[in-house]
Amino acid sequence: MLNKAPVPLEPLYAKGMTARHSRILLSFALIGAVVSQGCASSSAPKVTVQQGGGNIASRISDVVYAKAQGAAFTYDVFKPKAPTGRALLFVVSGGWVSDHAQISPQLAELACAKGFTVFQVVHGAKPRYKVPEIVELIRRSVRHIKSKASDYGIDPNKIGISGGSAGGHLSLMVGALGEKPALKAMDDVDKQSSTVGAIGVFFPPTDFENWGKEGTKALDNPILRAAFGDAFVADVNKPQPELWEKLSKDMSPSTHVTAKMPPTLLVHGDKDTLVPVQQSERLDKQLKGIGVKSRLIVVPGKGHDFLGMIDKFEDILAWFNENLK
Repeated sequence: MLNKAPVPLEPLYAKGMTARHSRILLSFALIGAVVSQGCASSSAPKVTVQQGGGNIASRISDVVYAKAQGAAFTYDVFKPKAPTGRALLFVVSGGWVSDHAQISPQLAELACAKGFTVFQVVHGAKPRYKVPEIVELIRRSVRHIKSKASDYGIDPNKIGISGGSAGGHLSLMVGALGEKPALKAMDDVDKQSSTVGAIGVFFPPTDFENWGKEGTKALDNPILRAAFGDAFVADVNKPQPELWEKLSKDMSPSTHVTAKMPPTLLVHGDKDTLVPVQQSERLDKQLKGIGVKSRLIVVPGKGHDFLGMIDKFEDILAWFNENLK
C-alpha cells in the first residue's frame, strides 16, 4: 500500500546518510511505488554472473513460477558467494501492485552479504488481479522455490518471507495460512508445502476489520476504498456489504493465525497515517497471546516509508538467522 515517489539521493547525503544506504533507500522507495501489471514474458530465465566485488555470485532473472490467464509470473534469484542454505523471499508489492522493474539488487546485496539466497517475487497487479488471487500466487511461489531447492542450494525448511506494506500483508497471509492446500492445484509443484520458517515485515495491514481502533473497518473509509478497493472487488461503487465483510475478514492475516504461525518480526513507524501502527501492535499482542514468538519494533517519528528504517532490514536478517535453524 506504499505509494511514495522515489527519494532523491542528494538530500540524504546532506543528512549524513551513507551512499550505500541512499542507494538502498531508493530501491525501497521504488518497490513501494505504484507500477504496472506485474507479469513478464515466459522466455527462459537469464543467468548473469556477477563480476568484481560485492556478495552476489549470480542472478537468475525471470524464473516462471506460475502461468494464468495468458500471463507468466516470475521471480529473480540472487545467489550469494558464501551461501548458508538459508533463503529470503521478498514480496515485491506496493498497494497490491507489482512489477519486475522494482526488483532491487541493492536489497539482495544486503541479504547475500549474510549468506541468504534471495528470491524477489513479482505477482499479478490490481485491479486485474484481486487480493485473494494474489495471495495464492505468492503461496505458489513458495511451493515453486521449494520444488527447486536443491537446484538453488537452499534448505526448503529455512525460508524467511519479507515485504513492506502490501508486501508485508501478503507475507503474513502466507505465514498464517500455513499448510492450507492450494485453492486450485496446477501441477506437482502444488503438492509442496507453502509454509515458511520465519516472517519479517514492514508496516503491514493485519486486520481490515479493526483498523486504527476496534470495530473500525478499513474499507468503510472512502479514501482507502477509492485507493485500494479495486484490489478487492471489480466495482467499488456497487453496494455489496456482505462481500466487503467477507473479504475484509478473509484477507486479514489476523483471521488465520494459529499457534503454528512462524516467528514473526513487525517493523512499524509510530507516525504512519496510511497503515496505523495499531495494526502491528494488535497482531503482535495476538501472536504472543497464543504462544507464537513475535517481536515488534516501533520506529519513533516515522511514517509509511522506509526513510530511517533502512537499518531495520538488518534486524529482519538477524531475526531470520536466529529462527531459521
